[in-house]
Amino acid sequence: MQVNVLEAKTDFSKLLRLLETKRESAITIARNGKPVALMTLYPETSVSDRIGIAKGKFHDPEDFDAYDEEIAALLTGGSL
Repeated sequence: MQVNVLEAKTDFSKLLRLLETKRESAITIARNGKPVALMTLYPETSVSDRIGIAKGKFHDPEDFDAYDEEIAALLTGGSL
């Protein structure tokens, strides 16, 4: 489906509804008959695809807490 800029501004909510109800998969917005922009639904990512995506890519060093006292002294002037 292709609409001109004025129609897109006037009927923006209706165009969104067409996308949301899947009656249109994409809407081309044109100026003077020349396509300028493509309006589509934002792709949804399920929570299960996001949670744990970095699993196994990052590892804590064995001495992760080794510098706690030194950092505390630098920030507060004392120890933990």
